[in-house]
Amino acid sequence: MLALRGVSKRFGAVQALTDVELEIHPGEVVALVGDNGAGKSTLVKSIAGVSPADEGTIEWDGRAVQINRPHDAQQLGIATVYQDLALCDNLDVVGNLFLGSELLRGPLLDEVEMERRALELLSTLSIRIPSVRIPVASLSGGQRQTVAIARSLLGEPKVVILDEPTAALGVEQTAQVLDLVERLRERGLGVILISHNMAEVKAVSDRVAVLRLGRNNGVFTVADTSQEEIISAITGATDNAVTRRTTRTTEVAK
Repeated sequence: MLALRGVSKRFGAVQALTDVELEIHPGEVVALVGDNGAGKSTLVKSIAGVSPADEGTIEWDGRAVQINRPHDAQQLGIATVYQDLALCDNLDVVGNLFLGSELLRGPLLDEVEMERRALELLSTLSIRIPSVRIPVASLSGGQRQTVAIARSLLGEPKVVILDEPTAALGVEQTAQVLDLVERLRERGLGVILISHNMAEVKAVSDRVAVLRLGRNNGVFTVADTSQEEIISAITGATDNAVTRRTTRTTEVAK
């Protein structure tokens, strides 16, 4: 569905990305992981059109496309939910969902139809909100996150990028967001999940793409890969406590 081929990005003298490759398939959650400064945010911004790549090709449904601004990504069917969520605390849930894409009936806002669609969308995603007419400021962190994700789906995207969706959330709120990620996969969407939490990555991801110093450092199938292998790829360690212990155990057995 979405493929990056040899994507590179430079900021002055800093080479942020170098020949990065990434593929996203329908109905698949791909976790994008890496240490701070690995290039995750830069890669996401290149896909989202916020900071276009300098070199390389982005393919959509097998054809090369140009993503030079956020509108280009949205037109293709790429939605991005950033860590700050960009919600308006003073507006209710309906107002946030349709902000910038309000429905009109003549010269007036069609509040009835927007509320109906909001309820329908939240219902299909099994999102529990006390009321779609309460200010977003009164919602919990997990509920705010799910509203932001729901808003990204109004344009019926095919790929959704989630930037640290569970950061600073409690246990129950995190579970709600992870459940929603799985429902996105069930709907046939491709999901790029940026996270530092390996337990969450292992819980909902199909594959893990590791960035290190702006370069690919492995793509792993979650079902066949240990958490230690992924962490080793993130840190660049080829020899760690786990591998040393395994080697020592093997030598003793011999």
